[in-house]
Amino acid sequence: MQDVRVKICGLRTEADVAAVARAGAAYAGFVFFPKSPRHLTLEVARTLALGAPDGLCKVALVVDTDDAALDALVEAVPLDMLQLHGHESPERVAAVKARYGLPVMKAMGVADEGDLAGLLEMSLVADQLLIDAKPPKGADLPGGNGLAFDWRLLVGRKWLRPWMLAGGLTPDNVAQAVRLTGARQVDVSSGVELSPGVKDPAKIAAFVEAAQGVRGGVPILR
Repeated sequence: MQDVRVKICGLRTEADVAAVARAGAAYAGFVFFPKSPRHLTLEVARTLALGAPDGLCKVALVVDTDDAALDALVEAVPLDMLQLHGHESPERVAAVKARYGLPVMKAMGVADEGDLAGLLEMSLVADQLLIDAKPPKGADLPGGNGLAFDWRLLVGRKWLRPWMLAGGLTPDNVAQAVRLTGARQVDVSSGVELSPGVKDPAKIAAFVEAAQGVRGGVPILR
């Protein structure tokens, strides 16, 4: 069975991108949301994306962004995937896919079993699902809050598209999360930071190693 694929989100510097590539992560996430401490300008994001090594999937996280802003983003920054992390409807996801010709990952917040129904509907149009903890009421950020949900809700579940587990993951708990849920992809942002928006290369390496040290529900002895 293949290693778990890891996405490190909220990268802000060339050193961040280098640390992610060196650790063996599959995805590099760039945030375009002004309220976030991880927000990037188009100029900075373009530099980071152009400097990323071949094979590292460059993902832009946007939140309820209109076509004009997406047009500017896609024109300025060489991307491999768009991550819609707001309240985008299935119709909006389909429209974004058609307009830009890029794979679309749709983030879906989960707090209880009632939130799972929307995942099936969204899997009909999105290329991938990102299953995250639902943000607390009144939170400024739709993700990256360091909160987990009850992973037992996902045990035995299957969807029509590849999915990624997010929310409250750290180097210390990601192996447990993978074993419990069967996730083949995981996403982290705040769990590998020294402070909001400041990534720690050592934590990035530890997270990837822990995630990839689980195959088929059994930790790999190294």
